[in-house]
Formats: sequence, C-alpha cells, structure tokens
Amino acid sequence: MLKSAVLFSHRKMRFHIFTEESLKSEFDKQLRQWPDSYTKKFEYRIYPITFSVGNPQEWKKLFKPCAAQRLFLPVILKDVDSLLYVDTDVLFLRPVDDIWKLLRQFNSTQLAAMAPEHEIPKIGWYSRFARHPFYGSAGVNSGVMLMNLTRIRSAQFKNSMIPTGLAWEDMLYPLYQKYKNAITWGDQDLLNIIFYFNPECLYVFPCQWNYRPDHCMYGSNCRAAEREGVSVLHGNRGVYHDEKQPTFKALYEAIRDFPFQDHLFQSMYYPLQLKLLETVHTLCGRIPQVFLKQIEKTMKRAYEKHVIIHVGPNQRR
Repeated sequence: MLKSAVLFSHRKMRFHIFTEESLKSEFDKQLRQWPDSYTKKFEYRIYPITFSVGNPQEWKKLFKPCAAQRLFLPVILKDVDSLLYVDTDVLFLRPVDDIWKLLRQFNSTQLAAMAPEHEIPKIGWYSRFARHPFYGSAGVNSGVMLMNLTRIRSAQFKNSMIPTGLAWEDMLYPLYQKYKNAITWGDQDLLNIIFYFNPECLYVFPCQWNYRPDHCMYGSNCRAAEREGVSVLHGNRGVYHDEKQPTFKALYEAIRDFPFQDHLFQSMYYPLQLKLLETVHTLCGRIPQVFLKQIEKTMKRAYEKHVIIHVGPNQRR
C-alpha cells in the first residue's frame, strides 16, 4: 500500500503508521531499503496501537486487532489537521494528491468522507442484515476515509444516548457499549451509526475511490469506475492472497514485485496488461481497462512531466 502511494504520487507525503510493536523494526528496515529517489517523496512516523477510552482489549477484539484504531486518530494525532485513513489492503492506482483534493469539496458542516458500502441498496449488506442504524440507503465503507481532524475534534455529535451533543472522544465508548451486541463489522458499524445521526457531517465520494470485489463479482455496478477507471483498489475479503479474484491478485503482485529502479511502463504496465488478459474469463476480469485506465493516465502524466522538464518547455513536441 505504501509502495503504491509512493510510486504514483507527485507531492511529498507524510505517513502515520499504526502497528504492533513487534513490526516496528521491520517497517523501518524495509522503508530504509527503498531508493533515495523514492524515500525523498515521503516522511513517516510509527505509532503503537493505542485506545484512549474504554477497555483496550475490547477495542482490539472489535472486528480486527487494529481496525478500531481509526476511531481514535482525532484524539491521538492532535497536531494533525487532516488525513486520509486507509486499510492495509488498499492500493493506489493514481496519485494520492487526487483524492486529497476532495477535502476542498467539503461544505461547512462536512468533516469526513467515505464511499458507499454498496451501489445497489437492495442487494447490499446493511440494507438486508444490519441490526443498527446506518448511513443512507446502503451504509458506507470505512476502508478509505478522508478525515478533517480539526473539525471532528471541535464538533458536537447528535446521538441516541443523551438529548445533547457529545464530543467525539466522549461518544465512542458509550456508543460501543450500547450497540456492541448488534454490530458485525466493528468500527465501520459505529461510524455508520454516528453518521446516521449526523448525515450533514459526511461527504460521500464515488465508488472508484474505494473499489472492492463487490463492485464486480456480481456484475459491474460501479459506474464511476467504468467511466474513469479505478482510482483506489480495496482488496478486502483477502483477495490478494487467494485465487477467488485473480484480477485483484494480479494488481497486488505487480506493485509488490516491481523493482524500484525499473521503468514503470516496461516493468509494470505491459506485464500487468498481459496478466489481466488472463483473467477476462472472470467477472471482475471482463473489463481490464477499468483497472488499467488510471495507471496508464498517471504514467503518461509522469512521462510527459519528465520529458518537458528535461527537454525544456520551449522544445515541447
């Protein structure tokens, strides 16, 4: 995930990495092995898994050990104004700069952004099975989440527990206590409950920014991706590591195995094209251009920028 962000982005980034203490040294070791031409594009800091309210062991058991961590980012990262949270099974297929620009589209009440959990409510999980309130007609997916932390820290949130608003940190544990026997997807369900009561606080971005197997395994249902290509790939359900969705696995392996010093077009794009052609017999593989469009566009932009800089603006052809 970090590699994809660095490969395709233009502006310098700051990574806030939350992980178990036992993995900290491995992160340091791997990131320091990357070439200078890439390491100069980012800085990073590693944090331990921390839960500021309630029972830490309860939070760790909520869906996955680190999943609930995103709920506490406004409290832990007090000096950070805004951030993009992503699960570790996310791959960027275009510059992070592009999704970051969506922050500018927030109106005065919006403080977070997510994509819908499903594009067709009648076959979505929340509309069929949820035993708790959820946002909109199909819920939202928290695997890719823009957060204006400054606004979150200063807001008072409507809720089902008391008649007045609650601050974010004061709301989390009582909310969990009230709904813990009704939620299935842990922190994502809690976020859905929060934004059910505070819909004016959420900006909903299109499915191309959080494209999952659900968008193609039952037939293509993400129109934004069909038009513009997948921007952010979210390989939930473990699809990078099994044979159920070979298209997702091919993209993951192409980015994982790409040697930093090689040419992106020759060593990633062309082999990936061939690999995706092998998956056209699958539901998600039927439209390979959906997965290639943004990668191709990003590489073209990078190439043109490189040529213009090195040839000189007055010699452009």
